[in-house]
Amino acid sequence: MATIELTKDNFNETLTENDFVLIDFWASWCGPCKQFAPVFEKASEDNPDLVFAKVDTEDQQELAASFEIQSIPTLMVVRDRTVIYSQPGALPEEALQDLIKQARELDMDEVQREIAKQQADGDPATEE
Repeated sequence: MATIELTKDNFNETLTENDFVLIDFWASWCGPCKQFAPVFEKASEDNPDLVFAKVDTEDQQELAASFEIQSIPTLMVVRDRTVIYSQPGALPEEALQDLIKQARELDMDEVQREIAKQQADGDPATEE
């Protein structure tokens, strides 16, 4: 599947209609983004069952701000409308393939239970 361009107009629909989406937040002036682009494209070709999407942070500033993107490229992995990975930095091909493999193997029922538990208990990461 070809990489799709995400905008504020199609973002929610894309994440609602697809169970597994990898999102590359990038900008045309960003050197590391240009280096990561072919790695991301190759991964999209190697994993045709997944949705690979790009957000141009210059063109979609609202969208980038809503995810508090402060450094690009930032790669985000969303499964079942839940962000399971979000890190800045260009990954080498092997690391991206490993990340995809780990994300595929993740038990999303367990992830949802853990999120619900944290919300019920109050997120320990934010408590002093």
